[in-house]
Amino acid sequence: MATGERIRFFRNLRGMTQKALGTLLGFPPTSADVRMAQYESEDRTPKADLTAAIAEALDVSPRAITVPDIDSMDGLMHTLFALEDRKLLRVQNIDGAICLRAEIADGGVRAADFDQRLRAWQEQAAKLRAGEITQEDYDRWRYSYPAHDDTRIHTAIPPEEPVRARRGRKPKARE
Repeated sequence: MATGERIRFFRNLRGMTQKALGTLLGFPPTSADVRMAQYESEDRTPKADLTAAIAEALDVSPRAITVPDIDSMDGLMHTLFALEDRKLLRVQNIDGAICLRAEIADGGVRAADFDQRLRAWQEQAAKLRAGEITQEDYDRWRYSYPAHDDTRIHTAIPPEEPVRARRGRKPKARE
């Protein structure tokens, strides 16, 4: 998804209107919805400081909004190819199933870090499937990543209190 699509996705996930989000960011109420529509439709691209403010208002990591271009299969494939080029990912056929694996043998420290991050993700996904955490907890972990990943080896679901406490703060208006 492109940046605008991610903003729309998280805004809708939070049950917010464009006007509510734009007003929270400090845009005038008369133009807040128009401004947010421009970002969501990709007519305008938010600068880094506004992206950070949007992420804070939506209670997600800025990285969750600015993902690589994966809105098409070609874009997704080129993202995977780039990971392969960096020796972080390997495609394999294991027992007839196509698998993507972290390439830790030849990739050095970055590849080992990537492997640990994938393991943390797999651990949280397994907890979801086992009913140990809720979908909301899992989404909070994913959309705030890596904020709650102190060790980057084993991560845990963040406590609810700090997440709720952040929602009360109002970000500054930015362009």
